Amino acid sequence: MAEKALSFDRIRRLIATAVGFVFFGIAGAIFGLTLLPDALNKKNRTLERQYRARRKNAAVWRAFLAYLRISGVLSFTLNGFERLGRPGQVIFCNHPSLLDVLFMVGHVRDVNCIVKKDLLNNPVMHAQILSCGYLPNDESLELIEQADEILQTQCLLIFPEGTRTGWDNRIHLNRGAVSIGLRSAQVITPVIIKMTPPNFKKNQPWYKIPRRKIHYEIMVGEDIDPQTWLREKPLPIAARRLTEYLQNHLQQEST
Repeated sequence: MAEKALSFDRIRRLIATAVGFVFFGIAGAIFGLTLLPDALNKKNRTLERQYRARRKNAAVWRAFLAYLRISGVLSFTLNGFERLGRPGQVIFCNHPSLLDVLFMVGHVRDVNCIVKKDLLNNPVMHAQILSCGYLPNDESLELIEQADEILQTQCLLIFPEGTRTGWDNRIHLNRGAVSIGLRSAQVITPVIIKMTPPNFKKNQPWYKIPRRKIHYEIMVGEDIDPQTWLREKPLPIAARRLTEYLQNHLQQEST
């Protein structure tokens, strides 16, 4: 009986996951259409309009996550999020799954974000990225300058791994991302995402669901003052040392 109950629960979660991905695609496409005027007209991309678009974006993804929780696909707890969203704050977050961005963008008010440049080729995401003022990561000097300008008045979310963590759960951070935090942030705040069991990994088919319900625990870590890392060492050395520190910290706390 227990095995049959387990099989039924897994089938139910499989169906709920399929419905969720359909919702994800349809809602994203419809939402993107509503943002097209701002996305196509650069004059419309004022900070006030970007905030408005981000709040709409956050509401859509919170609704999506609420559906996944109510349908039993996953559960989650958020700890310390009241300390996120401050102007001049860089948030560094590990990236174990597909849904990490949605949790962060959905629950950190008005946050800006560095996103993969390839997402501009995604018809669902293109208008959202442009209208929200998110930064496509082209690894250029202009990106660094834009991040510096944004951090004068906004909070910036960065996934310093650049892609989702592999099945081996080994975290490898990009030193360039950490350099942005040291160069421009007033405060750096790490966020640790724990996910059990692992799922929604890179190149994993959506229908490969685990035997039990997924649980996310997302914890906000202690603030880091960039100046304490820059006080005695030049930026390149400080960036290397902070990268090593954050990599070890995120690795230890997420396992």
